[in-house]
Amino acid sequence: MDGKAKIIFLADDDPEDQEILKDAILKQDPAANIYSVMNGQQAIDYLVNCPDNCLPSLLILDYKMPIFNAVEVLEKIASVPQLQDIPKVVWSTSNQADHVRHCLDNGADLYFVKPTKTEDLNNMARKMLSISKD
Repeated sequence: MDGKAKIIFLADDDPEDQEILKDAILKQDPAANIYSVMNGQQAIDYLVNCPDNCLPSLLILDYKMPIFNAVEVLEKIASVPQLQDIPKVVWSTSNQADHVRHCLDNGADLYFVKPTKTEDLNNMARKMLSISKD
């Protein structure tokens, strides 16, 4: 690895969920830079206009966000060449099979139900980081 800190992009409209996931990720990778937005429109705006040298190594999207949900964000960024190879993860309070399927069908690599236990959260963060680009 080139020693460059990973940029993790997080879109979630719940500040508390953002905070607990950031803490879990930083526990696994203290050097990670986590950039977060509060809704699907901000996610699309950031990702579509992101310069190549600032592209994230991992995208984490909350399923239910204002303006655009995770599936809509995935659909809208699917045609952006520089975002193709970036691993995409959706996390949600929902474990409905159709939500999971729609996310995976539209480019998500993994889908997680938001954990309630710290140990599960740390394991989830570890799995998310394991698929991020170096």
